[in-house]
Amino acid sequence: MTRTLFRTATILGTLAAIAVVAVLLSTGSSSGQPPGGKAGKGGKGGAPPAPKVLVTPVQTAEVSEQKSFVGTVKPIRRSLVGSAAPGRVEEYLINEGDAVEKGQPIAILRRGIIQAELDAAKGDLAVRQAELAELEKSLQDEIEQATAKVEIAEANLTFRKAKVERAKALGRSVSQEVYEEEAAAALQAAGLLREAKATLRLLTEGARDQKTLQARARVQAQTAEVQRLTEQFERHTMFAPFDGFISAEHTEIGQWVMQGDPVAEIVELRQVDVEIAVVEDYIAQLGSTVVASVDLPSVPGQTFQGQIAIINPQADLRARTFAVKVRVENQFVGNQPLIKAGMFARVTLPVGQPTPRTLVPKDAVVLGGPAPTVFVADAADGKTVVRPVPVKLGPATGAWIAVEGQIKAGDAVIVEGNERVRPGMEVRAETKEMKLP
Repeated sequence: MTRTLFRTATILGTLAAIAVVAVLLSTGSSSGQPPGGKAGKGGKGGAPPAPKVLVTPVQTAEVSEQKSFVGTVKPIRRSLVGSAAPGRVEEYLINEGDAVEKGQPIAILRRGIIQAELDAAKGDLAVRQAELAELEKSLQDEIEQATAKVEIAEANLTFRKAKVERAKALGRSVSQEVYEEEAAAALQAAGLLREAKATLRLLTEGARDQKTLQARARVQAQTAEVQRLTEQFERHTMFAPFDGFISAEHTEIGQWVMQGDPVAEIVELRQVDVEIAVVEDYIAQLGSTVVASVDLPSVPGQTFQGQIAIINPQADLRARTFAVKVRVENQFVGNQPLIKAGMFARVTLPVGQPTPRTLVPKDAVVLGGPAPTVFVADAADGKTVVRPVPVKLGPATGAWIAVEGQIKAGDAVIVEGNERVRPGMEVRAETKEMKLP
């Protein structure tokens, strides 16, 4: 009995509280004030001002259908530097990850013996060059001396012949003895001339000239030996073949390496290739002039531009895909490349024929509903009213994307503030200039 009376009292109390609240609400409504008793603030009649939004005109342009492909970043060049000679590693001058320049030493083998052989060969070359210089200098002096003797002998012979001819012309005015003396002197001058010419021939065409040729040949042979040993000496030092980064170490100080054994691996990352697999349906539309967009999840918020560098003409027979390499200019932060070999990448390529399409900024597209929507700001009768337009998305180009729907070029679509507008809402629109790529 007591429990029943308590339940009845509770119900009556609740009904009384509801009645009081209803009376208060009706009183506030009849006075034109909100329940708090204060008048609303705003524009005319207490209405709030229209919100401000930024709009951009819809554009029309030819756009190709685009497809995305996943790929891997690869260095533009990779070199496995090997040892050109057998020996023990005496100096290992690099570490994994170091940046190296072309011609920079990487490792040096022990080279004491080859250095001694090279020094000895250079000394022997100096001796042979001195001998040749001595022979050439003395020979030249002797040739000049012999040539002068020939000239003197010729002059003397000419003089003696002239005296003989003069004696003949005088006839009996000259004694027979004088004539014979002049004739004998002429014969003697002729003999001296022949002797001088023979001496000159021995110097220029004989054994002495052969000795000089032999000395010159010995100098050439020794020069070749010095070059051989110099080449052998330089083989004991490994150099970087191009500017790049050390991606792997393959030896260490004290280790013995044979000729051809790997010493270090170097990759060039000034430019990188993103290798993707493209199905045969799209390969005909690609060429060296095609520009691609490259996105890397490890570098968020940044899109890189690349160009097709290589299209492998041989397809993978199992997948029927062609290897395509998109070349991208790398960026450096400090001394380190922003794009590193082995990174995952997504490449977007135009693979269809260009067709006219309606383009809106990507910021104008609102997702999350039954269909993607853009809000158009229609101006009429001095007012700007929001009109939602469901669209179908197409290929993108830069910050713009193709759409299909009840929208045309020149319509003003909202690009900033579209998250807080509603259909039919009045807004204040300001134009934001955006250029097509």
